[in-house]
Amino acid sequence: MNFKIISLFAAIIATVSANAPASERTIRLDEIDSHGYYVQDWGRPVVNRSVVGTPLSVGGTKYEHGIGGHAISRMLFDLGGKAIKVEGLAGPDDTNLFATKLEFKIIGDGKELWQSGVMSRGDAAKEFDVDLRGIDKVLLLIDMCDDEFMYDHGDWIDVRFTTVDDGEVKAIPVMPKAISKEAYILTPEAQDAPLINNPKVYGATPGADFLWSVMASGQRPMTYSAEGLPEGLVIDETTGIITGAVKEKGDYKVRLTAKNDAGADETDVTIKIGDTISLTPIMGWSSWNCCRFNASDSILRRTTDIMYEKLHPYGWTYVSVDDGWAAKQRSADGTLQPNGNWKDMKALSDYMHSKGMKFGIYSSPGPTTCGDYPASYGHEYTDAKTWADWGVDYLKYDYCSHTQVEKDSSEGSIRAPYDLMRAALDSAGRDIVYCVGYGAPRVWVWGAEAGGNLWRTTRDITDEWNVVQAIGNCQDVCAPATAPGRFNDPDMMVVGHVGGGWGTPKHPTMLTPDEQYSHVSLWAILSAPLLLGCDMELLDDFTLSLLTNREVIAVNQDELCSPAVKLTVENGQIWYKPLADGSVAVGCFNFDPYFVLWDQTDGEAMQLRDYKFTVNPADFGLDGAVTVRDIWRNEDLASDVSTPFDVTVPYHGVKLLKLTPETKK
Repeated sequence: MNFKIISLFAAIIATVSANAPASERTIRLDEIDSHGYYVQDWGRPVVNRSVVGTPLSVGGTKYEHGIGGHAISRMLFDLGGKAIKVEGLAGPDDTNLFATKLEFKIIGDGKELWQSGVMSRGDAAKEFDVDLRGIDKVLLLIDMCDDEFMYDHGDWIDVRFTTVDDGEVKAIPVMPKAISKEAYILTPEAQDAPLINNPKVYGATPGADFLWSVMASGQRPMTYSAEGLPEGLVIDETTGIITGAVKEKGDYKVRLTAKNDAGADETDVTIKIGDTISLTPIMGWSSWNCCRFNASDSILRRTTDIMYEKLHPYGWTYVSVDDGWAAKQRSADGTLQPNGNWKDMKALSDYMHSKGMKFGIYSSPGPTTCGDYPASYGHEYTDAKTWADWGVDYLKYDYCSHTQVEKDSSEGSIRAPYDLMRAALDSAGRDIVYCVGYGAPRVWVWGAEAGGNLWRTTRDITDEWNVVQAIGNCQDVCAPATAPGRFNDPDMMVVGHVGGGWGTPKHPTMLTPDEQYSHVSLWAILSAPLLLGCDMELLDDFTLSLLTNREVIAVNQDELCSPAVKLTVENGQIWYKPLADGSVAVGCFNFDPYFVLWDQTDGEAMQLRDYKFTVNPADFGLDGAVTVRDIWRNEDLASDVSTPFDVTVPYHGVKLLKLTPETKK
């Protein structure tokens, strides 16, 4: 054949091939290897099943293919620049117990490409067909948009990616591993002279056993006094422990004093004898996170000793046993008995009280606890009397197994056992702080009416940043319920050595130092109970510094107990709350809006970026000049500030400030 003809034929073929449509490939979401990269704040998204393991079902229709998750769930994919589109369905799974509202979103390179709008249980799945051309990374997000964040199951159904040629869709970490950062201590070293750290108010009921201490840091030995104590109370001058009982209701102004060889400190407080106890959030320790079912008399005694020495001077008071303390059978008369890990509950309580510490215990309103130990159903008054006789000061009452006996899942039926236990505690004649525990939906709506002093607002926390951030982010929903004696509990703080209680070996928290500062700061602004779950025998200097910053604690213990307010800004969130002295506590938190760094490289640690936040005093209701104070460092940064100013915040870190009007100084 003529060479020119061959060349012409080859050119024609090349031209046709160049103009031919590229081949397409379909990749199903449920077939993508996730490498465990999908992130949500309890459990993991489940392939071809709902998040609780049932068949995928939305709006009464069952589906074979998809991924079941819950709000807030995040799945991030690298498209390699070859994706054409993603299509499928999304909707709330029919396993939702309540009319939870969810929203499904598809985010491409940080920009919203599609959103479902608000969806509720029973809604039919919504279809989507999203153009992905030019998109490098795409995020599938199930978002919360309601005042419920416990029962919030959502499904991605029959999701298919279309790519060109050999294009792949690769799951990548939503939260890349951060470069290791050494712990750094901001809390100033404690001085030798006394500094009193009591909250400004303390509540007790008339006639009840009274136990409070002058809690002061400084060199020991120390002597104490309390001028103006109401009739019935006395103070031990060598320990600072105030005991007795007050018969008459009223507000009693008392001046506390602490002295040692290095100096003296005094402060005025108000003892309120009335109907409300726990006027500021409780501060203490609970056994679950590091002991699970293996807590014991000896562990609680050793923990009490350590807390008394190192933390009690800063306000830490409660030491509690969580699930697993009870014997498997009640006694013949129906009394709940401790198991073999415990010698004598009354003796243990007396030991704690001798140091000014308080004893907490655990139960549930159903037949069994979460750990399948005997609970209080049908024995409420007996158990309350038993605990009062033992000297218990705090009850955590988880919503475990009550669904076995309640008539329905209405709010009234769920609340009823908590009302019953409240009545039982009242009849027992002892001040027992009452936590309406884990699992009761929308508990912040009715927890106070049921007589709770605090209530668990979320599922259990773990020391993963996505869990801590997700739990913290949701608290603005329930924040308006905050008031003296009424607190939202976002679960224990995960600082120090944790694990053991979660089925994982004991280990230093996985949170970075910056994340730990954020964690403690947010719980402080939220007026959340400060409950520790770490092994106190492994308490290190950095963790101790997190827990003994008197100004951070003062934000948490502020007697106004103002609800915290969240402002979402470009680089994260600003939380703030007014304080009783007219100032405002402000926290600038470097939180990723979707927990995603869009320019990350798969599998590699990243140099994480600081962000600038603009703080405007007027946004917090402050007019005129203010003094700006760094709360963690306990030092003023600037005075006579009347205009917006910038602060720099490390990745996943915080800048915790106090803005005080000049006229209030």
